[in-house]
Amino acid sequence: MRKSWLLFSQAVTVAVAMLFVVATLKPEWIKRGNNVVALPSVVTIASVPVLSAPAASAAAPALGVAVLSYSAAAKQASPAVVSITASKAPPRSARNDDPVFRYFFGDRGQRSQAEPQVGLGSGVIVSTEGYLLTNNHVIDGADDIEVLLTDGRQARAKLVGTDPETDVAVLKIELDKLPAITFGDADHIQVGDVVLAIGNPFGVGQTVTSGIVSALGRNQLGINTFENFIQTDAAINPGNSGGALVDAAGNLLGINTAIYSRTGGSLGIGFAIPVSTARQVMEALIKDGRVTRGFLGVEQRDLTPEIAQTLQLPIQQGVLITAVLQNGPAGTGGLRPGDVVVSIGNTPVTNTRQLLNAVAALRPQAVAALGVQRGSKALDLNVTLGQRPSQPAPQQREQ
Repeated sequence: MRKSWLLFSQAVTVAVAMLFVVATLKPEWIKRGNNVVALPSVVTIASVPVLSAPAASAAAPALGVAVLSYSAAAKQASPAVVSITASKAPPRSARNDDPVFRYFFGDRGQRSQAEPQVGLGSGVIVSTEGYLLTNNHVIDGADDIEVLLTDGRQARAKLVGTDPETDVAVLKIELDKLPAITFGDADHIQVGDVVLAIGNPFGVGQTVTSGIVSALGRNQLGINTFENFIQTDAAINPGNSGGALVDAAGNLLGINTAIYSRTGGSLGIGFAIPVSTARQVMEALIKDGRVTRGFLGVEQRDLTPEIAQTLQLPIQQGVLITAVLQNGPAGTGGLRPGDVVVSIGNTPVTNTRQLLNAVAALRPQAVAALGVQRGSKALDLNVTLGQRPSQPAPQQREQ
């Protein structure tokens, strides 16, 4: 038995030695077809020389190192993002024609008041026909709007229409072979998705910054009447207004509109209008020249547990109607002060923002099916909506 074990050990030792020699001198003899798995190289940082960015990109595949780059997305979207210069003529003073004023101040007094007000912003070409999306506050009150493309071409823009309540404006330019951005799907983005912000911050020229989606559905910020913002930490600064927020493939997700800042610069909290909202507004402005929205004709506030307990209501959430416009749509449809709206159509309503957006999404003369709690009774009311009156633009706090 001992002799047999000794012979077996010697045979295994010889076989391993032969395998080692063959693997070292003739490794191709032991390959099995194409079933070869290449493991990533392990590179010691201290042994790798410092390379420039192009050289590093070229050397990375050879070193087995993955290089993360959004250059393809930037190249895809950047040509469609433009710089906008909006000029507003100064108000003419009656003193300009006063001979006494001109005697003492001459042309200097006139020149001091004759300088136009100039604002800088960004825009996005969304159609090869020349339609652009930007912010209303970028071009609000402008007498002349100039658009500069990345290829150096310039054009004077025509104002198609504006919607101050969403801060969206649509422009049109007449140029050939325009690059148009591709619309993305803003309804399916998630917190943590990578995004790029492209625009003209501080007028320095087109700039691309990167970040992630920090939050979705931001509202009650006091920026717009209708708010459903995408929040991002991609650097957005004054001049980025109206520019593009794109995904990692270069598709348009939103129109950058505002920042939260105490200094005027980016603090990592920026807001963009979802492209779904901007597109709906654009289509309405192009077709009708204005955006029409449904109107209920009520004053409302969120129902709190304390109010529900005081009114002895069997519900805890909804929108409390505090006043009804006389002869308005709600009053005609049977809605009363003290009623609580809990749904519209098949959609539950838990706060005033949801009710406002749901009603505004319907067209005038549409019939809204309201679920209402009146005391201890649950009611269903059908209200024929009116047309929402035009509202002034909210005051922009930043950007």
